[in-house]
Amino acid sequence: MSVALMWEARAAEGRGAELLTWARAQRLAREPLRRETFRAPQDRVLVITWWEAPYHEPDLPELPDPPDGLLARPAHRWRFEPVDQGD
Repeated sequence: MSVALMWEARAAEGRGAELLTWARAQRLAREPLRRETFRAPQDRVLVITWWEAPYHEPDLPELPDPPDGLLARPAHRWRFEPVDQGD
């Protein structure tokens, strides 16, 4: 079974580039199957990691909270499981 972890945050005013740099520099305790980083308007950064693990695996590495003052609001974290294309 595989699971995708999503981490999304909005930077404090004018700090989008800094948040993106910070997110890209974060190393996880182990390497995921895949990792992608995205940016969007309003200084948003999204990181998705894919793991070969059960959905409720408690020990999957996640990005930590950024340094104080870097975010406009707390980061959001969600887990997703794949769904067959035919469903």
